[in-house]
Amino acid sequence: MTGTLDPTHTPYVAVIPPSLLPFWNEFTASLAHDPLDHFYEAFHFDDNARSADELAALVLDGRKRATAGLLWAYESEGKPIPKPGDLSVVTLFSGEPVCIIETRDIKIVPFSEVGEDFAATEGEGDGSLARWQQAHKAFFGRECQRLGREFSLSAPVVCEKFAVVFRGTDRNAVQSGSDGAPTAGP
Repeated sequence: MTGTLDPTHTPYVAVIPPSLLPFWNEFTASLAHDPLDHFYEAFHFDDNARSADELAALVLDGRKRATAGLLWAYESEGKPIPKPGDLSVVTLFSGEPVCIIETRDIKIVPFSEVGEDFAATEGEGDGSLARWQQAHKAFFGRECQRLGREFSLSAPVVCEKFAVVFRGTDRNAVQSGSDGAPTAGP
């Protein structure tokens, strides 16, 4: 799920999906101003339910404070690169909102130049660069196939660091079950 292009406007205009408006409104009620002009997108991580929900749980746990995407995917969708101050709704694969993150830093580097610090900040697996490369090579390979491109170590990667700025009520929390797999909150 992502913000959508409004064909009557150029450039990109992100639209909050109607199903997420109650969550967004809960967030804005906690502020002294309306941050709508900073809304970037609503999305889930990865391309499958299990991983998307596990990654959302890592964000809520504070272990995952970064994400990465191919620059080519942004270009293909006509979507600008996020910038510091942008706000995004993180959802489960099902579309249920779990939190709002604020972009803090963006760097675009070749895949081969993503460093250990960034890999650790992504908080996935054991946090090592080797694990990051393995997981992202597989994901970016699928993305490249979808885009009609060929993955290479020089593929441009958008490295985004973020902070959670809103968690919503407990009903939106992702919790780990007894087997460690995430489960939707009560």
